[in-house]
Amino acid sequence: MTEQGTVLITGSSGFLGQSMAKRLLERWRVVGLDMAQPKTPLPGMQTVEVDLTSDESTRAAVEEAVALAGGRIASVIHLAGYYDLTGEPDPKYEAVTVQGTRRLFDALAPHRPEQFVFASTMLVHAPTEPGQPIDEDSPVAPKTPYPQSKVDTEELLKSRHGDVPIVLLRPAGVYDDMCRAAFLAQQIANIYEKQFVSYVYPGDPAAGQPYVHIEDLAEAVFRTVERRRDLPTETTLLLGETRTMGYDEVQRRVGRLLHGEDWETHRVPKALAKVGQWVQEDVLQEDPFIQPWMIDQSSDHFELDIGRARALLGWTPHHSLRETLADMTAALKADPPGWYAANKLNPAKVAADDAALERSMRAADRETAARLPAVAGELRAQAKRTRWAHFVNIALGAWLITSPFTFGLFDPVTAIPPPAAGHELAPPEIRNLWLGISEIASGLALMVLGLVALRHTRSWAQWAMAAVGFWVLFAPLLVWTPSAAAYGMDTLVGSLVIVLAVMVAPQPGIAREALASRSDCPVGWSYSPSTYTQRIPIVALAFIGLFVSRYLAAYQMGHIDSLWDPFFASNSPGASNGTEAVVTSSVSRAFPIPDAGLGAIAYLLDILTGAIGDRRRWRTMPWIVLIFGLLIVPLGVVSVGFIIIQPPVIGALCALCLIQAAITLIMIPYAVDEVGASLQYLLRARRAGQPFWRTLMRGGPALSEARDETVDLDLPLTTVLRNFLAGGVNYPWQLNACVAVGLVLIAAPLLVDADRTLLHSHHIAGCIAVSMAVIAMAEVSRIARFLNLPVGLWVAVSPFLLGGAPLPFTALSVLAGGALILLSLPRGKVSGEHYGGWDRFIV
Repeated sequence: MTEQGTVLITGSSGFLGQSMAKRLLERWRVVGLDMAQPKTPLPGMQTVEVDLTSDESTRAAVEEAVALAGGRIASVIHLAGYYDLTGEPDPKYEAVTVQGTRRLFDALAPHRPEQFVFASTMLVHAPTEPGQPIDEDSPVAPKTPYPQSKVDTEELLKSRHGDVPIVLLRPAGVYDDMCRAAFLAQQIANIYEKQFVSYVYPGDPAAGQPYVHIEDLAEAVFRTVERRRDLPTETTLLLGETRTMGYDEVQRRVGRLLHGEDWETHRVPKALAKVGQWVQEDVLQEDPFIQPWMIDQSSDHFELDIGRARALLGWTPHHSLRETLADMTAALKADPPGWYAANKLNPAKVAADDAALERSMRAADRETAARLPAVAGELRAQAKRTRWAHFVNIALGAWLITSPFTFGLFDPVTAIPPPAAGHELAPPEIRNLWLGISEIASGLALMVLGLVALRHTRSWAQWAMAAVGFWVLFAPLLVWTPSAAAYGMDTLVGSLVIVLAVMVAPQPGIAREALASRSDCPVGWSYSPSTYTQRIPIVALAFIGLFVSRYLAAYQMGHIDSLWDPFFASNSPGASNGTEAVVTSSVSRAFPIPDAGLGAIAYLLDILTGAIGDRRRWRTMPWIVLIFGLLIVPLGVVSVGFIIIQPPVIGALCALCLIQAAITLIMIPYAVDEVGASLQYLLRARRAGQPFWRTLMRGGPALSEARDETVDLDLPLTTVLRNFLAGGVNYPWQLNACVAVGLVLIAAPLLVDADRTLLHSHHIAGCIAVSMAVIAMAEVSRIARFLNLPVGLWVAVSPFLLGGAPLPFTALSVLAGGALILLSLPRGKVSGEHYGGWDRFIV
């Protein structure tokens, strides 16, 4: 039965407001007031937007709400207020909670509401001891700004309510079957994730705080409005369950419900807990849930005497936290991401848990099954449209057959010995002969394989052509050809063969179920790591590395007679600068083929593996992504390692090698997220029952329907570059400073005079420091910055351990080492992107 009159609810779009409105709508008309409209409006309730910090907005909203009420106002349920977890004073407590209530009450007073209900908190009371419940007359002693603002508002209402009856509700913590109680949800999540913090507690484990189920609280509010004419003019009511579960009791029950075991909790000193919190927040710059005030109050205990609510409202809670914990944990295990989202936690952390993976796979399987019949037709159509690629490869094969005659590989030739050759080589005409025979054999193979590949079902022939293309790239280096023209043409032809064989759609070897789903976003990720926006700039950097390597290789093979180096001189005989000395050193001569040429092939493969595939390739072509990463990361390590050994081993520095190392190092943070996504996918696919090796080589089905809806290359160039720079990578000033410190250490020989051993030590430390800082700029590898801690420590103590350091060098070492340590501790800013379960390691 609907009673005449209207109930106004402030904060009506929130969890409490929506639940109370739903119950009150059973009898009264309900009008809501809030900063924004609810995400899912309740049928029969209208919401007026209001800003309680503004007199004008409050007056206007009240007038509109009264007009919507269309009659008398039976009650005002005032839930709106300010709250944060910092425990620190904030002007918003006064502006929103205290003065906002004053503005609201003054605007309502002319309309003479029959009742004004203010939602306070039980935390206005001083804590008690187990077995000694508090009642409404117990001492008021708020400990933090939040309950203090409630006390101030209560006093304000008592002083100015006049003949408008007021009710001050002091509820316990509110929960529902999904939890939605911030402290309790964090406690449950810590146990679910088996976080270290779930095993320790700084307070008395027997202490605890009472809770009240939202349905019970809504019923109490309903009865408060229903019995408004029978209540005293000023009424204060404590609302909550009379049995308080201690922290340890909650821990043990949740542990049993989630993991089948009692969760042991070990008490730690509050001082130690505060140190840990300080390290997390102020040193590492993380965002810990635990705040110092929570540690201070961790032994506070509350129990409630709700005798007044029983007497005046006839109200008793029908739910208990102990029993509802079973529902909460069951909901968590059934849908971890949904539970996390409902409790305003990070759902990416648990997006790939077994239950979540099973749910998302079922949904993804439906999309895959619906599209699978069309995939075969699409592949046939693509194969027909791109047969030209195989004809071009056949033509390239014919060119290779004729190229030895074009370049005179079978003619007598004279050439200078390659300056980087560390072993005896055959005469130049014999080396050309070998290359000519290789060209003819490779050309014949390409023509045969191209004819076979014209049937689109022969994907093995495409991979075989790609292998021939790779050999064409490699052969001139293996024989140390004296023909610069043949070497250059083989680089071009070999690259084209690989591109036309396997990069023109349809790419061979991809399973149809992998192509059937359009999902391009890994489970729990907020973006696709395989977009062209992310990859094309990496490819562009690899092109620069390719050109530099080809230039160095041309000198090593004797095709040009000098190299450019504007910075470094050389003391080596026969080398006019540092670059020439390095690429003809004993280290380079130890390789059976030109090491710069090998680097050129590696950069070329970076280009090819970086360009192949679409936005889904992290799961449709995992092996390609892993090769892409393995080419970039080890190539970066080798490049940096080569820079490290140049001064102590070779006695020279190479300017072009520094450029190569910088390029390769920059590529690492931009590639590591895609590699991580593929590794995550392979492990999750295996958990989901997919065969590992088949999934690695042919891809597999989507594990979710998630898609990255951002536009890729159809954007202005500046936007593409900006998206690339921000794709899982950012540049905290601390890491930039680490790079600067590392560069100072690398340049130490130019800045100060010291023992050669110390200078070499600082050069090596600087190279490592720069490398770790650059790699840590990727959020998924931010943890790599901690590797600079021992580097900084060594830099600081090395002058004392190695000896022979003048005072300026010692001072520089201590300052640089200390700076590295301090700068490597903070996490720095993060973008807000999510990386599935890897989120928990971005510390």
